[in-house]
Amino acid sequence: MTSAAVGVDAIGLRHARFHSPARLRIACLVPSITETLFALGLGDRVVARTGFCIHPEPAVREVPKVGGTKDVNLARLLATEPTHVIVNIDENRKDAVDQIRRAVPNVIVTHPVRPEDNVALFALFGYVFSADAAAAALTRDFADALDTARAVGAQADREPVLYLIWKQPWMTVSRDTYVSAMLATVGWSTLPAQAERRYPELDADDAAWRDAARILLSSEPYPFAEDHVQALREAAPNAPPVALVDGEMTSWYGVRAIAGLRYLARLRQAEALTLSGF
Repeated sequence: MTSAAVGVDAIGLRHARFHSPARLRIACLVPSITETLFALGLGDRVVARTGFCIHPEPAVREVPKVGGTKDVNLARLLATEPTHVIVNIDENRKDAVDQIRRAVPNVIVTHPVRPEDNVALFALFGYVFSADAAAAALTRDFADALDTARAVGAQADREPVLYLIWKQPWMTVSRDTYVSAMLATVGWSTLPAQAERRYPELDADDAAWRDAARILLSSEPYPFAEDHVQALREAAPNAPPVALVDGEMTSWYGVRAIAGLRYLARLRQAEALTLSGF
């Protein structure tokens, strides 16, 4: 979030506090924020989600699906009669959001780009949905996790890593992404150092392959698994260490960022990355 002003979302729109909890009906089109709404005690107010909103289990199963993040079924969404719809600049299509805005009075836009932005995210939802105490509790837990991650990063040597999110073509993350900022808290600097796109494609001879001290394969959005780790090791026996990491822990913001920062701190402290822990 770019503003700490009370009730202001990522595009500068101010949202009023909703004073009728019994009438509150939230449609959330952002997986990590659906999880966060439940953590704020608002799960019974969530009336719609995407098929990618899979946490928290099993409670989220009771919430009707209205399509995916990129292909929302507008008719199905509006049938849930939401008072608020939560969207994200990276996750959702602008044309779909514009359509929703014409039918729903309150559309809240989010766009965390740094771990620290979660503080404003908690405050926004705490204010608008009258969940101030729960938001304050999440903020305290987040601050503790961030301090831990930063302490680990300060004690370790800065290490260049290649964080892969897709295969055929190989794709990574630029340094202006949330994922890269999360990794930076524990002293991992993503490659390439400069990129024209937020999610650049890599050629086989790209310098990032040679410059990386470690290659990290994310479990999402591409479902990298242990067999991919082994295949990459065999294809390039002289490559740096390759490991699989939990993509939800690095890319999901909101409440998941608390566990994510602690997860990264443990990985950075470990002598070798393993699959244990997820």
